[in-house]
Amino acid sequence: MKTVIVTGAASGIGLAISKAYVSEGAFVYMVDKNKEKLTEEAGKLEHTEAVTADVSSYVEVKKLFHYIKEKSGTVDILINNAGISKFKSIWEVSVEDWEEIIHTNLSSAFYCSREAALLMEQGGSIVNLCSTRAHMSEPDTEGYAASKGGIFALTHSLAVTLSEKDITVNAISPGWIHTGDYESLRVVDHEQHLSNRVGKPEDVARACLFLTDEANNFINGENLVIDGGMTRKMIYEH
Repeated sequence: MKTVIVTGAASGIGLAISKAYVSEGAFVYMVDKNKEKLTEEAGKLEHTEAVTADVSSYVEVKKLFHYIKEKSGTVDILINNAGISKFKSIWEVSVEDWEEIIHTNLSSAFYCSREAALLMEQGGSIVNLCSTRAHMSEPDTEGYAASKGGIFALTHSLAVTLSEKDITVNAISPGWIHTGDYESLRVVDHEQHLSNRVGKPEDVARACLFLTDEANNFINGENLVIDGGMTRKMIYEH
């Protein structure tokens, strides 16, 4: 049974990823700082354990991985999914705002990857959740864009460094992945995508399964865009 860690696992994409690995027979450590929601969702699944932690904190990450080492000894797969998106005018962003988003989205991926790699004794796989916003932007998204651009670069750097331990490191850049009521979406929401639909968390979860399959270890240091083709469109105002 594979041992998998998923951060930001209490809801949305992280929850879908956790469910996907459970369905494949893995044991999943579901990690989130929202204790109530995490405990509720993990309680619905077999072969999981809810571990409350704020992965933006290095101290909490060290405690998290010490606990996992004591419980399981080794780790096979890490999914760095934890993240926040707070968009605010560049003129109103405080130091605290900036540091919160950088540490939550980017620092956490570094902290967790390093600690997980120490426990990947027989090789392993890491997937970092990036974003199409690492390469394209809307106004007032500086902190989020910077954090995701950092994840893009961190991914190929980790892939090079951790190759000596036979650990693959890849990223996934989702576009519009709707985590709310899918039926509430408008026709125009779906039709603007080349795939003629808005994305679902399960689209990302299936990609995680693919990238962490040992048979696919020749894919390394890459960033897989899952956006229904949106970033391939040339958009003009007429």
